[in-house]
Amino acid sequence: MSAPELAGWTHVYSGKVRDLYVPADSSAPGAKDRVLVVASDRISAFDHVLASEIPDKGRILTQLSLWWFEQLKVPNHVISADEGVPAEVAGRAMICRKLDMYPVECIARGYLTGTGLAEYRQSQTVCDVPLPAGLVDGSRLEPAIFTPSAKAEVGEHDENINYDAVVKLVGAETAGTLRSLTLEIYAAAEAVARGRGIILADTKVEFGLDPATGGVTLGDEVLTPDSSRFWDAALYAPGAAQPSFDKQYVRDWLTSPESGWDKASDTPPPMLPADVVERTRARYVEAYERLTGRTFE
Repeated sequence: MSAPELAGWTHVYSGKVRDLYVPADSSAPGAKDRVLVVASDRISAFDHVLASEIPDKGRILTQLSLWWFEQLKVPNHVISADEGVPAEVAGRAMICRKLDMYPVECIARGYLTGTGLAEYRQSQTVCDVPLPAGLVDGSRLEPAIFTPSAKAEVGEHDENINYDAVVKLVGAETAGTLRSLTLEIYAAAEAVARGRGIILADTKVEFGLDPATGGVTLGDEVLTPDSSRFWDAALYAPGAAQPSFDKQYVRDWLTSPESGWDKASDTPPPMLPADVVERTRARYVEAYERLTGRTFE
């Protein structure tokens, strides 16, 4: 599960899912401004990277992100997903512009669930945004709200913060840009997904400053099952947790008696059974195919 060695590229960082490389020859034209982003088949749950992998997950996430980058009218960091990409990681890698990333996870919520629901039940707010009384798990939020979090190190929880904290981190002008772009992306993607029978409940996007243009630029992945909650519109029923197009099967099995794993312990999660791996892969493929209208090959 270690990052592969790639000719012409030097590995510099690995996150839960992605491996980053820079050109081995830093004197080559444009080398200092480029980074190779490789999506692995690793999967994480409850802040652990699992020993099991999900076949084709890296390709699905990359191809879905590329499709969304094409749909959105927001500057992004992709230079090429073909020319210059090493053959060993073709289909799951992108050559991108280096960005000075902002230390904020930009989250748009159009539905109340997850950590937002937990805060709402305590204070009737999410990231200090006041909400109406009487909402339940799965209630739609109109309009969608911006609920940022501060980035944490790998293995740690991101911390929900309010808008004032974002202003302190990046300044008032940039904070306003991050909020408006996040909500713009959510609105555009929510409409596309709804037209395909899928509800986009919430999504996380990340931005950085492009040194070449001086503009705020969309980076990382975008609108994948790893960064977003997608629900089947035909099954939507507010008042309970909704089935989602992500690692739901993984989470459900890990918290079941069958796994024998205590998520409150320091023990790494066990290997996933073959049927959980296959059902999880199938869920990712279904999300890709329903959203893009393409067949995953």
